[in-house]
Order: sequence, then C-alpha cells, then structure tokens
Amino acid sequence: MSDDTRSSVVDLLIADDHPVVRDGLRAMLGTQLDFKVVGEATSGTEAVRLAARLKPDIILLDLEMPDLDGVSALTQIRAANPQARVIIVTAYDTDERIVQAVVAGAQGYLLKGAPREDIFRAIRVVHDGGSLLQPIVASKLMQHVSQQANPPAEVDTLTPRELEVLGLLAKGKSNRQIADELVISERTAKFHVSSILAKLDARNRTEAVKIAAQRGLVKLTD
Repeated sequence: MSDDTRSSVVDLLIADDHPVVRDGLRAMLGTQLDFKVVGEATSGTEAVRLAARLKPDIILLDLEMPDLDGVSALTQIRAANPQARVIIVTAYDTDERIVQAVVAGAQGYLLKGAPREDIFRAIRVVHDGGSLLQPIVASKLMQHVSQQANPPAEVDTLTPRELEVLGLLAKGKSNRQIADELVISERTAKFHVSSILAKLDARNRTEAVKIAAQRGLVKLTD
C-alpha cells in the first residue's frame, strides 16, 4: 500500500485489563514497522496516567476496565489533552456505548475480533487526522441519531464545497486526502473543516459527522 514508506513511527498505548488481549495486540502491532507500543495500561486510571506521561500518538482503549470505565477514562484523557487521539477497541457494540464514546471524543471505534488490516488502517487513518468507525458501528450510530425525538436546531448553511468536504469527513478522510481528492491545497481543506466544525457546533471531526448524520447532511452506510 501507499503508506509502506512512512517516515515516522506511531507511538501506541494499549489500555485493556485482559493480559491475553494486550499480548495479542502487542504482537500483532509489532508486525508493522511504523507502529511502536510504548506502554500498556491495565485499568482506566492507569490509562489516564500513562496517556499524560507518555503522550502517545494513538491510544487503543477498552471500554470495560477496573476502577474507571473506558468512557470516563477517555473523558479525562481528552480533558487533559484535547488533541489526544483515541480508538475504542471493545466487544461492546450497543448504541449507548457507541454514542457515549463518540461524544466523549473517540476518533475510532473497532470491535474486538476485527480483521488485523482493519485495525492497522484505523490507526493510520486516525493518526493522519481522520476518523473511522467499522460499518456495523457506523450503522448502529446512524440508527441511534435517526431515532432522536428532539428536532435538530437550525445551523448555518453549509456551502456546496463544505458539503463535499463533509462527505469525505464521513468516510474518515484526513485533510491531506480531502485536498488530494478535491484538488485543493491542504490549507484550504483545513479551512473548510474548521468552518464545518464551527457551523455544526462540533468539538471534533467525529462529532461533526455524528451531528451531520442526525441532520440528514450525510449518510453513514455499511
């Protein structure tokens, strides 16, 4: 693939209370030259502490952990460092769990047992500034937001170009990838993304896609 010649190594923190899961992830990630596991946490509290100390590029975070659950740990991690990039890797796929994690700021949500290539791709997409949900997770999120009882508030009108950018955001594209696809500069792509976040009153790209799906601006498909 095109990312084979990456110049930087992605530092990873694994947070899961099951040793077998941590061992399996560490061994799998170790097969990739651009990945480096810099720490392992066995609880939510330890995940928060190691995230602050190690400042990894990506945190792979389980939802169900001792003393502090994954969503609470994610909230604390993002509060201390709003730029932290977190991918939830969990066995849970319930609507409530997904929405809680996305609202808390997760950029990715993978189910345990996902193909290794899906995990590798998720890490690289999120590291490049994108967001990624497995199709089954995206589908459940879409079902949830489409069932919300309260009508959405009015938002500033998005321009046709911003709608194009929003569609690419929903596919997990990074600013660089958006720029390449739309034949614009990366700076212009970043400007459009910032404008979209402001108009949708979203804190991050993933939340912007969630809000856009709820308001019918994009469709999350399997």
